Amino acid sequence: MPENAAIELIDRQEWLDPVGEQLKKSVSAAFAAAGDAGQRVKNALHGTWLGHPLHPVLTDVPLGAWTAALALDVMEAATGRRKYAPGADAAVAVGLAGAVGAAVTGLTDWNDIDGKPRRHGLVHALLNITGTLLYTTSFLLRRRNSRHAGRGFAFAGFAVAMAAAYLGGNLVYGDRIGVDHSAGPEPPQDFVPVLADAELRENELRRVEANGMRVLLVRQSEGVCALAETCSHLGGPLAEGQLEGNSVRCPWHGSRFALKDGSVLDGPATHPQPCFETRIRNGQIEIRSSRQ
Repeated sequence: MPENAAIELIDRQEWLDPVGEQLKKSVSAAFAAAGDAGQRVKNALHGTWLGHPLHPVLTDVPLGAWTAALALDVMEAATGRRKYAPGADAAVAVGLAGAVGAAVTGLTDWNDIDGKPRRHGLVHALLNITGTLLYTTSFLLRRRNSRHAGRGFAFAGFAVAMAAAYLGGNLVYGDRIGVDHSAGPEPPQDFVPVLADAELRENELRRVEANGMRVLLVRQSEGVCALAETCSHLGGPLAEGQLEGNSVRCPWHGSRFALKDGSVLDGPATHPQPCFETRIRNGQIEIRSSRQ
């Protein structure tokens, strides 16, 4: 199918990798240079406070505004009535403002993906930049009363923005970027034994299974904590990560989760880790879903 051919074409563009790698280093260095403040800004841009990525929320602003501008431009062109012009021009301006927020949050999310999805995301970004430049040109032409040319650039910008939106959809539904990767088999509703109590050392990250679901166990002074072992960001193995006080950091992209309740302490993850109730019975550590 044509859409699959487009994705396959992008997959073959190996020249995108060094470009992406250099951009990733620059973005990472910028956040790192700001220290704790940089991490807080990064968390905010990821949407850790929102519970899911912030980027798709902001993309609705330019796409919605530019769709409204398209409708008003078509009505102006079809009827010759200038009464539609102020609304169209305002919608283009709102779209440009929204595109800035969408670009910053999108770049932050893109910086924490790898492989082919990074190529897809880079082309998605390049198309969005092109679309935004076309709309910027359209806005400036409108300000100079060159409305016919301004509408032409806007129509071209809308077409490019739609192509970028298609790639954005593929990143979510094809590459599963931004979705909860910790979701899996149904967690046990009743307590099930997962490990002998004597086998779990204090402050050890231990992977076990319950009903086919990978679970992370950690014993600390407060007791045994249990949460989904598959990182919600991109499926990283938390058991191979780093214990930091009462939290665990994913080895892949640095997401950090509270052991007590699975809440996100540092992005790029935005979805909390499912956690479990634990008890020790007959020398066995038993767990069950905390949602009872």
